[in-house]
Amino acid sequence: MMKTKKFGCPRCSYIAKGNVKMEVVEEVNDSVTVAVVDEKNSDVHPITDYDCEKGKCNAKKAYFWIRQMRSGDEPESKFYKCTKCKNVVRVDD
Repeated sequence: MMKTKKFGCPRCSYIAKGNVKMEVVEEVNDSVTVAVVDEKNSDVHPITDYDCEKGKCNAKKAYFWIRQMRSGDEPESKFYKCTKCKNVVRVDD
């Protein structure tokens, strides 16, 4: 621990004279709401043209994402989730 009576600014070389009183104040606002996103139940993926494979749905749009499921030298898997019936299809190339 360094004992000194001089307090100053390291940038501008200002040195305070006399006793220095330092006070730290933190304001906490508890009324701020925080949005929680449940990744499994949210549809935050881009939408593409895709014919749903379920016969009764007849939807033409689906969310899609790509994920590396196997080793790095294998191609990634594409997933499509129907915007209407939420059916998920995995497509491996």
